[in-house]
Amino acid sequence: MIYVMSDIHGEYQKYIQMLEQIAFTKEDTLYVLGDVVDRGEYGLKILRDMMLRSNVIPILGNHEFMAANCLTWLKREITEENLPTIDHDRLQGLSEWMDVGGMTTIREFKTMTKEEQDDVLAYLLEFSLYEEVSVNEKRYILVHGGLGNFDPAKELSTYTLDEFIWERPDYTKAYFSDLYTYVISGHTPTLYITGKATIVHAHQHIVIDCGAHLPTGRLACLCLDTMKEFYV
Repeated sequence: MIYVMSDIHGEYQKYIQMLEQIAFTKEDTLYVLGDVVDRGEYGLKILRDMMLRSNVIPILGNHEFMAANCLTWLKREITEENLPTIDHDRLQGLSEWMDVGGMTTIREFKTMTKEEQDDVLAYLLEFSLYEEVSVNEKRYILVHGGLGNFDPAKELSTYTLDEFIWERPDYTKAYFSDLYTYVISGHTPTLYITGKATIVHAHQHIVIDCGAHLPTGRLACLCLDTMKEFYV
């Protein structure tokens, strides 16, 4: 079976409960559409579990992008002597990351050994910007945010990083003229679209971020073979 999940945001127990609920095995494949880290306490613990599973395919989210940019230089010791060498852009990026929940990831990162830190950073650099899968004669484009500045004639390989991880789709419009191509994304909690913590299906968009970190949110998972929805 092929499953998709997104925006776990450090909710390790929900992640494990979901794997148990779908009875995930080595014969299955799970695509995680980004934003594993930040906000919740155990994003890096989830990443380290994902690293051990060759059948879990990670896709880059904006929170992984910010984490990789900052943790790469934060892992070195910061002293009064080298503090002036940290340029304004890095400090600005750190401030923006912390504003959206990065502090939990920084705290968790500091508890890890240097080898563990290096392994996690190397893993983050392996994340893809998008994936395409075909199931039951349907084509699914898997991406964290959306296809920014969408043009039906535009090749997927020509979209920019920002268009994949930061942009939000127009859920009121079908992007493709055929009836078998779907865009599956996270990034925008469905609570902000419909007011419900359930997967949204609209105009060949499927939105699976059900706000796992929010008080009234849930972690969602979708099986592409059966279109069955799972919630924790």
